[in-house]
Amino acid sequence: MTMNIPFDNSYARLAPEFYSKLAPEPASAPQLVAYNEALGALLGIEEADTATRAEVFAGNEAPEGAEPLAQLYSGHQFGNYNPQLGDGRALLLGEVIDRDGVRRDIQLKGSGRTPYSRRGDGRAWLGPVLREYVVSEAMHALGIPTTRALAAVTTGDDVWREGPMPGAVLTRVAQSHLRVGTFQIFAVRGQTEALKTLTDYAIARHYPEASGPMGLLRAVRDNQVKLIAAWMGVGFIHGVMNTDNSSISGETIDYGPCAFMDAYQGNRVFSSIDQMGRYAYGNQPSIAVWNLAQLATALIQQADDPEALLEEATEIVHGMPDLLHEAWLDTFRRKIGLSTAEQGDETLLTDLLKVMAAGQADFTNTFRALTAGKARDQFVEPEAFDRWEEGWRARLHREQSPDDVMAQANPIYIARNHQIEKMITDAVAGDFNLFHRLNRVLAQPFTEQPGAEDLKKAPLPDEIVPATFCGT
Repeated sequence: MTMNIPFDNSYARLAPEFYSKLAPEPASAPQLVAYNEALGALLGIEEADTATRAEVFAGNEAPEGAEPLAQLYSGHQFGNYNPQLGDGRALLLGEVIDRDGVRRDIQLKGSGRTPYSRRGDGRAWLGPVLREYVVSEAMHALGIPTTRALAAVTTGDDVWREGPMPGAVLTRVAQSHLRVGTFQIFAVRGQTEALKTLTDYAIARHYPEASGPMGLLRAVRDNQVKLIAAWMGVGFIHGVMNTDNSSISGETIDYGPCAFMDAYQGNRVFSSIDQMGRYAYGNQPSIAVWNLAQLATALIQQADDPEALLEEATEIVHGMPDLLHEAWLDTFRRKIGLSTAEQGDETLLTDLLKVMAAGQADFTNTFRALTAGKARDQFVEPEAFDRWEEGWRARLHREQSPDDVMAQANPIYIARNHQIEKMITDAVAGDFNLFHRLNRVLAQPFTEQPGAEDLKKAPLPDEIVPATFCGT
């Protein structure tokens, strides 16, 4: 039995300078761990048996119409420019136009070496595959733009990291995999015609209302503003906001050492390689501005006179901090039940975060508990919260339906890092029960679910995961 996927591959129709076409490396004994039935239906993928799904999503069997390719890009990694990166362990199988009329990529991640593997094996091990599956689907359920997980497959082959690990392949779906770094590589190389082609392609695919490179820059900025504010609102820390991990579609992409905060700390870092805290929780808005500036620098290179675009590009980039600030205020107002704006709201919010940091309060549970009037229980020393609460209650008297606003803005369940780590440990031992349970519960993050009380709890001291790893 074969699998029918209605491919329509626009990126593969671009010139070969944008990619390398090649087939995935076969897996010896693929086994299907999970398949996202609802997403598959949205993509128009016909039903197939489990064995066929395992073969296709391991890269062993190419469906008709697939044109596997690795995309070329470069990027700034922790502020340092790497002149060539590219898909080192991923292949774009092809694109489909889904039942909502949206063009989407279907990509295998962990399917073997490519010309851009940079001495790597091109493979993925099971832990990062399951982490990305769970966290990306959890983000989708939270209403945050994100790549999504279509399938997870074990390969039957070990990969070597600090030792032998079970190999796996993730199939992920995105509106595209175009990154800031995709533009950077052609700008730095002086390939202006390729840069123009890429700009026109990105506008047609994502922002057809935009006009020219500065229209694209403005549209990317506005979507990034919404995305970063949404991350901040759920305590999400991406971990590696390099320009090659910054999608122009405004989706969250490349889940590596990411995590949701437990106790609130504005400078919280999870990534084991972020020694200087460049991508700490509180730095994410400023890094988004920095990344946009790199996109602007690349886009203006296609003009006959780049100086002619410099003033407009500068205005667009310099406008981003104020837009981020307003989006942050809007997001956090809703988290404390405010649907209108008053001058003292920012002080009210920042005071709460200061009290939370001092009181070691859990980010998710504190905001959710505001609705039930039980937030005081989240604080080690609650007296400071009591003083804050008095001013907050006075402010709420001028609002309508604040409880409804908070209930829609504050999830009950997030993908907690200690649960993710336990899930990975269990899965390596052959037990996927927690993986499937997390997917079920996190699909409804705003709804109280009987029997899921343990998934709401912050980690005990001996359960805290201090750092996460990218898995490459």
